[in-house]
Amino acid sequence: MKHGQAETNPQPTTSAAEQSKPSLYQTLWRWHLYAGLVFAPFLLILAVTGAVYLFKPQIEQSIYHHLYIVEAQQDKWTATRQVEAVLQQYPGATVTKYRPGEHATRSAEVKINWNGEPITVFVNPYTGELIGALHDDERIMDKIEEFHGELMMGTVGDRIVELAACWSIILVVTGIYLWFPRGKGKLFGVLLPRLHRGRKTALRDLHAVPAFWVSAGMVFLVITGLLWSGLWGNFVQKLSTNAGVGYPPSIWVGSAPSSTLKTKEIAEVPWAAENLDVPASTPQGYVPVSIDDVMSVADRLGIYPTYEVFYPKHETGVYTISVFPPKARDEATVHIDQYTGAVLADYRYEHYEPIGKIMAWGITVHKGWEYGWPNLIVSLLVCIGIAGIVVSGFLMWWRRKPDGQMGAPKALPMKKQKGFLALMVAFGILFPLVGVSLIVVYLFDRLVVQRVPVLKRILNA
Repeated sequence: MKHGQAETNPQPTTSAAEQSKPSLYQTLWRWHLYAGLVFAPFLLILAVTGAVYLFKPQIEQSIYHHLYIVEAQQDKWTATRQVEAVLQQYPGATVTKYRPGEHATRSAEVKINWNGEPITVFVNPYTGELIGALHDDERIMDKIEEFHGELMMGTVGDRIVELAACWSIILVVTGIYLWFPRGKGKLFGVLLPRLHRGRKTALRDLHAVPAFWVSAGMVFLVITGLLWSGLWGNFVQKLSTNAGVGYPPSIWVGSAPSSTLKTKEIAEVPWAAENLDVPASTPQGYVPVSIDDVMSVADRLGIYPTYEVFYPKHETGVYTISVFPPKARDEATVHIDQYTGAVLADYRYEHYEPIGKIMAWGITVHKGWEYGWPNLIVSLLVCIGIAGIVVSGFLMWWRRKPDGQMGAPKALPMKKQKGFLALMVAFGILFPLVGVSLIVVYLFDRLVVQRVPVLKRILNA
């Protein structure tokens, strides 16, 4: 125990008597250790899958090159003819989305629902040839994204990932406290690892020093990633959406709709637009406009060329144009009347409130898009750093822990932890799942650990 503290804290050593007394340092070390052991596997998963997902465009370009790339020719078929070619091959299918190719050698995509299955059909826009098709569950990067966001476990997985992400912030805060230099003029062991002072010291430094350097990037990725979470993310989204007077009047043509349907229920759109009310098309005896007309509107509005068009789902539904561009400033969500082709709502980055702009920018940086390759490289280094911290932390604990015990220091009595408890309560309020987990930990300690001598000894409770 004493040896473990001396190794963990590179500051001036304390006497054996001082080390044997519970202190705030030991309390934070205890929480840091147990939280790290519980959530380390999930942080490792997030780091590895996140690192892979950063390169989604490049990976998909390689895997689906035969579906994506066509030979540029003189004239393209109209989008309507392309869709008709798909429906001839898939009779009875319902078209749900169309994506024009963003450059001359890119195929077009027609997403359909055929016999209850969502399928994306790739079309050569110059010849109308159907190049191939992919079922949604065949997209490898979509599986990586699902594993990254919810461990492929639906809502339960989403909550687990959210809880792990929230606790990672606590790990950073407690880790910074444990790392913080108490002496003056220290460089090695604080900003640079000591690799020639023995294996234990090297392991400690390979955990603490890189953790310091990547801590800011880690917190940034966690916060921006939490925006997609089902509980905290939805709360922040609704809070920011409902703040003030709502959406700027400039995005609406005519009176704002009273619909309670939200845009995220009908289309995949940028984060800031997910809770945008959906206007309604008014049937007036007109024949619905064609997809060509919708694309003409997109071109006239200057929508970034990687946009997608979501088809109306019912007779009062709208066409929705959505784009996830590399840079946040090019985001756009447009609703179009399916009968008249009129633009009912045009929601752009410039319409976002300040918090929405910050969120949009944070998300594109999180994905590694906003600043090109430098963004990708920095994000990748942070992911590698997180993975290295998890592995080195586990190895350090495994080598140092006493046989038959977890190796955590004894915490201060509850009445002497007022400042620490206030901090944890604050985290519990800011992140509700943390609050729930703290209650569970407290009940487990009071009702189980304190009543089972073996557990009390192993956990040093």
